[in-house]
Amino acid sequence: MDLDSFIDSIDSTNLSIAFGRIRHISTTTVSAVGLEVAVGDIVKIESVQHLYTVLGMVASVDSEAFTIVPFSFIEGFRIHDKVYLQKEGLSVKCGYGLLGRVVNALGEPIDDKGKPQELRENSAINKLSMPPLERGIIDERFSTGVKSIDSMLTSGKGQKVGIFAGSGVGKSTLMGMIVKGCEAQIKVVALIGERGREIPEFIHYNLDNNLENTVIVAATSDESALMRKYGAFTAMAIAEFFRDKGHDVLLMMDSVTRFAMAQREIGLSTGEPPVSRGYPPSVFALLPQLMERAGNNDKGSLTAFFTVLVDGDDMNDPVADQSRSILDGHIVLTRELTEQGFYPPINLLKSASRVMDKVVDNEHYNYFLKLKRVLSLIKENEVLVRVGAYKPGMDAELDAAMAKKEKIREFLTQSTQERYNFNEIVAMFRKVLE
Repeated sequence: MDLDSFIDSIDSTNLSIAFGRIRHISTTTVSAVGLEVAVGDIVKIESVQHLYTVLGMVASVDSEAFTIVPFSFIEGFRIHDKVYLQKEGLSVKCGYGLLGRVVNALGEPIDDKGKPQELRENSAINKLSMPPLERGIIDERFSTGVKSIDSMLTSGKGQKVGIFAGSGVGKSTLMGMIVKGCEAQIKVVALIGERGREIPEFIHYNLDNNLENTVIVAATSDESALMRKYGAFTAMAIAEFFRDKGHDVLLMMDSVTRFAMAQREIGLSTGEPPVSRGYPPSVFALLPQLMERAGNNDKGSLTAFFTVLVDGDDMNDPVADQSRSILDGHIVLTRELTEQGFYPPINLLKSASRVMDKVVDNEHYNYFLKLKRVLSLIKENEVLVRVGAYKPGMDAELDAAMAKKEKIREFLTQSTQERYNFNEIVAMFRKVLE
C-alpha cells in the first residue's frame, strides 16, 4: 500500500484534538499536565462530569506542569478533567455595534439587548503599546467641560491622567461629569471591581441613562480576579479600535487600584512574593503595560482618565505612587473639600497637568500661574485669618487674594448638571482675576 492510499484510508472522525489533564485544583488555580503551553496562553477547561467549560489563562509553567488561572469559578471540576489549548488566543470582537452597550470583560453583552451587530473585527486584548517614535505629539486641547480642570489642569488629546481619591470622596461623580461634558466622539468606560449595584446607578445617575456613543465594560467585584484584570485590557482594546478608525476617544477607568488588587490575587496564588504592602512585582510591571497603550497616532487620539483609590487618603500608597510616575498628570480629590461641600473637591495645589503649557496659549497659562499663587496665599494664611491673627492692611497681596476668595470658590464649584464649553470657561476664568 502506498502512502497516499494509506492516508486516505484513515477515518478523520476518529482523530482527537490534543488535550491535557487536570492534576491539582485549589480555590483559585488549576494545575495541569500534558500540553505544551506558554505563559499567557488561553486554555479551555472541560468538565466531563458536569458538561460545562470555562476559559483560563496559563500563569506559570515548570518542567512538569503548568498553572491555570480561570476566568470564572471552578466548582465541580475534578482531577483528570480535560484541558484544551485555544489557538486563537484572547481577543474581543469590535465594531460600531458596541456603542450604547454594556459588555463584560470578554466583550460579551450583559444588558439584555441581544447580540451586538456589525462586529466584524477582532482586536487582541493583549498587545504592545505603540513604539515611542510613532506616538503623536500632545499639542491639542481636550476639553472635559469641568471648569476647574479645563482652566487649571487643562488636558491634551492623548494624555493619560489619574484621578486620585479616597473612598466616598466623589470619583464617580467627577467621572460622570467628564463623560457627559467632554468633547470626545467615542467614550469607553471601564468599571473594574465595582459593586454590582453601582453599574446601573452609574448609568442612571451619572450618565442620565444616555449611552449614545458610549461603551461600558463591567467586571464587578464578585467576578474572578482574571475577569477584573482583563476587563481593563478589554476596555483599552475597544478604545484602541475606535482610535484607529480616526476618532477622538475618551477612556475612563474606575479603578486602577482594584485592577492592581486583581493582579495581586493572581500573582500570590501562583507563588509570587509580596514586595510592597502585599503587592507582588507583576503588579508594578502590569500598570505601564496598560496605561502606556493610551495616546495619539496618525489616525486618532485616545485620552485616558484612570481613577486611583487611595488607601486611607495616603498618596504614597504603592499603586498610587507607581501610577503617578507613569501618568501625564494627576487630579487629587480631598476629603477635606468634600466635607466643606466643595464640589468637585479638587485640590488644585496638589494636582498637575504635565502638558498644560503645550495646549493653552500664553495668556491662559499666565492666568493659571496667577490663580495658583492666589490659592497658595489663601491656603498659607488660612489659619491666621480664621483666628484673627491677621489684620487687613498688613499684606496688600494677601488682601487682594482674600478679596477674590468667594469669587474663586464660585468659579471652581460646579453642579453635576452644569455644562460649559472651553471658551465659556476661559471667559469666566479671566473675570475671576480681574
